[in-house]
Amino acid sequence: MMKSSVVPTASAPPEVGAALQRLRLARGLTLEDLSRIAGVSKSMLSQIEREKANPTIAITWRLANALGVAIGELLADEQRPVDTIRVVDAHETPTLPGNHAGYVLRILGPMELAGKYEWYELTLAPGGELVSQPHDPGTTEHVTLLHGAIEIEVGAHKKKVKLGGTARYPADQQHALRNIGKTEAKALLVVIHR
Repeated sequence: MMKSSVVPTASAPPEVGAALQRLRLARGLTLEDLSRIAGVSKSMLSQIEREKANPTIAITWRLANALGVAIGELLADEQRPVDTIRVVDAHETPTLPGNHAGYVLRILGPMELAGKYEWYELTLAPGGELVSQPHDPGTTEHVTLLHGAIEIEVGAHKKKVKLGGTARYPADQQHALRNIGKTEAKALLVVIHR
């Protein structure tokens, strides 16, 4: 007697595009904004949203981090209710490593405010620096020193910030934050775009 062989049908991979677009738009982000934050090309994001491409696990993880959601939310078919209090655990906090320059930026602000108000935890190794090109006209930065010693340079001007002090300066010209101490420096960096 012959057995009938039943070939299981493979389920289709989850369609990430609709969830990605919904989460991106809910945060007021353009494809360009999300591309910059997640480090994924704009054309790839567009293809994912139109279901023309399925992202790798690595890209899905980067997108989830950039949007401040668990990876499962990008893979889920249904829309989940939003928690009244959303806690982002330390391992979920998006991070921009600048190890080559001796800094680490943890993105503390919600992605939907990117391009308006942004805040970061900046860690600078001894001798480390965060050098930035001019931001859009009218942009300001505010740096509160939590630990260590830093010097801020804006154009031709330099100033040291003491522990607990806050420096406010125009960020629409080239600027740099440098750790001038012998130990790690940590600061809260707030960027306000006009």
